[in-house]
Amino acid sequence: MKASVKCISVIVLSCVTSAFAADWPQYLGPNRNSISAQKGILRSWPENGPEVLWTVTVGRGFGGPVVTAGKVYLLDRDDKVGDNLRCLDLSNGKELWNFAYNAPGSVQFPGSRSVPTVDGNNVYSCGPYGDSYCISINTHKPVWNKNVWKDFGGDRVPTWAITQNPLIYGDLLILASQAPQAGVVAYEKLTGNVKWTTPSLGAVGYVSPAIVKVSGQDHVVMISASMRMGRGGGGGGGATVHGIDPLSGKTLWTYSNWQCMIPVPSAVDAGEGRVLITGGYQAGAAMIKVEKKADGSYGVTELYKNADFGAHTQPPVLYNGYFYAQYSTNERKDGMVCMSIDGQIKWKTGRSPLFDKGGSILADGLLLSTDGSTKLYLIEPDPSDFKPIASAELLKEGGTGSSDDPLASRVGGATQNWAALALADGKLLIRDQKQLKCLTVAQ
Repeated sequence: MKASVKCISVIVLSCVTSAFAADWPQYLGPNRNSISAQKGILRSWPENGPEVLWTVTVGRGFGGPVVTAGKVYLLDRDDKVGDNLRCLDLSNGKELWNFAYNAPGSVQFPGSRSVPTVDGNNVYSCGPYGDSYCISINTHKPVWNKNVWKDFGGDRVPTWAITQNPLIYGDLLILASQAPQAGVVAYEKLTGNVKWTTPSLGAVGYVSPAIVKVSGQDHVVMISASMRMGRGGGGGGGATVHGIDPLSGKTLWTYSNWQCMIPVPSAVDAGEGRVLITGGYQAGAAMIKVEKKADGSYGVTELYKNADFGAHTQPPVLYNGYFYAQYSTNERKDGMVCMSIDGQIKWKTGRSPLFDKGGSILADGLLLSTDGSTKLYLIEPDPSDFKPIASAELLKEGGTGSSDDPLASRVGGATQNWAALALADGKLLIRDQKQLKCLTVAQ
């Protein structure tokens, strides 16, 4: 009996320790919503910003890191060679191991694209050419690999490549193939066997699936593009937003009154069956409400649309009934924008300061936000006004230059620091086009 009690105590202690470790195991954090449970965020910084614990060189691109059990995972890339899953020590940045595979090629805005996901003893990733891997964190070797694009009839990759952040749901790994023969695909996460696929859901975008709670049930929400853009494509026509049963792949509901030709941000669960859809390119935002009917089917009601609120790369953060997003695109420079949950714009920073496709994390009632260029901000999220507490220049220019691609340089600027952030154990990970930095941001 004493041995059993001791064993239970060890298990409980392990669980508590794990909980306090506050890992960041996937895109946008534990709950995929850019919200961290981290407390003790430092509310004042030295003149040069938070302490930089370490800096490592990375290949250019937009792929952000994740953190689990004191280890950082990043899907890095060299366009001349291929993808490289790297594992670093969170405490000092030392590379512990890596797994690389051949996948040469380049597109506009070249380099890495996606954020890995760590689940159990495995790390999952999806490269810009559709190479999807399950790698053991113990052996550092593949458990299985597939190609989410080619396996379902994809030919040349879409204009800006495959941009998928793997979603784990129970025993499944869910990715949006968007190839001609499959819109969304669910694999058995330990074997790679295909569990289900949906038909093509429309033209190719760059959105990763999200989980939204509707009438007490989980739905996978996927957004497609309003038109075929350049190469590739899983079908043309108008944009659609689909609610999908995560266990069977059955489409439960569809909404089609919002159009974005190049959607990137995933859907946001706004609570009470509400789903916020955002995009750039004048698409703005749409709030819908999904409800289960008496006959078991689902109905969709459009609550509002607002062209003055949107997001180009990463979805808005919801805090105390208000959304905060970076809404700067090729056509408009609204900067950071605050909108109430009922669709009322509260303020915009515009160009002073300009926030342009950067990342944000909400922690301890504060926003840690990169501006898409060179600065990191600490912001008090308040619907009455934009309230910056501190800022520091920590990132460098180094995006796609005019010699690489004149169009990308013209529309994307000289910096292009658009990667998602990660926060774990009081350490914030941010990257530019050449370096990944680890900062101390909490006591």
